[in-house]
Amino acid sequence: MAHHHHDTGHGHGRGHGHGTDIDWNELGPLLESQAELFRPAYEQAMAWLGGEVAEPGLIVDAGSGPGVVSCLFAEAFPGARVVAVDATAPLLERARARAARQGVAGRFGTLAGELPEVLRQLGRPVDLLWAGRSLHHLGDQRAALTAFAERLAPGGTLALLEGGLPSRFLPRDIGVGRPGLQARLDALEEEWFARMRADLPGSVAETEDWPALLAAAGLGHTRTRTFLLDLPAPASDRARAYVTAHLSRLRDGVGESLDAEDRATLDRLLDPLDPASVHVRPDVFVLGAYTVHTAVRRA
Repeated sequence: MAHHHHDTGHGHGRGHGHGTDIDWNELGPLLESQAELFRPAYEQAMAWLGGEVAEPGLIVDAGSGPGVVSCLFAEAFPGARVVAVDATAPLLERARARAARQGVAGRFGTLAGELPEVLRQLGRPVDLLWAGRSLHHLGDQRAALTAFAERLAPGGTLALLEGGLPSRFLPRDIGVGRPGLQARLDALEEEWFARMRADLPGSVAETEDWPALLAAAGLGHTRTRTFLLDLPAPASDRARAYVTAHLSRLRDGVGESLDAEDRATLDRLLDPLDPASVHVRPDVFVLGAYTVHTAVRRA
């Protein structure tokens, strides 16, 4: 997931090479650093979920990647057992190592396999099932939501991080090239995302009305809330590294679709020796909006 409002942030990547296949294992370090950077937004979301979900016994992070968010759940809900679920086993090794470092390994587990089928291997019903920008990597999202809902305990909550807004890193006019570069990159990313969705096995086009889809899965009491990540300029080294990695992945993934001027601008932004680059320019920031939808299985 990359952290764009689709993908370009949770770390699942967009625009990996020119195709739409994503090598999640290779993305491990990037996924970790991104999720750590976004921690303030995740912590706000978890504080909100804590008011919605009373003392969950079992929390499942469906599509956990390297487990940064899974471990945040273990911190935020000290009475819960947390299970990180992902199809990429090496990422789950990272998750287990992180849980050990953070002292939560005693109530932390992992489950490797393809969503949603692998969830059948859980030994007990789930009190809080979190899918953070993972659902959109599954071909049939409606069927997956129904499968997720079936795993919930009565009164259990499904929480979906999808949508939000494309992140912003730079002013509209950066003094180089034609103003509005990020908006043009957004449009190319949307096209990439549509291709990625279409290329998934069993892909089904779906209107992305998440509360309606949660209701169609048989759940009630739908709620929606958006959380802001606001890391103003001057950016920290970690924020700058994220912006650099994000723009590099965009250049690799959609750069060929840019006109010559925009491509030259993007190259300058990524050249560490250029005073206009995101490595050194003072006006780099990270501003993102992350939307969480929740719904409850009737008791």
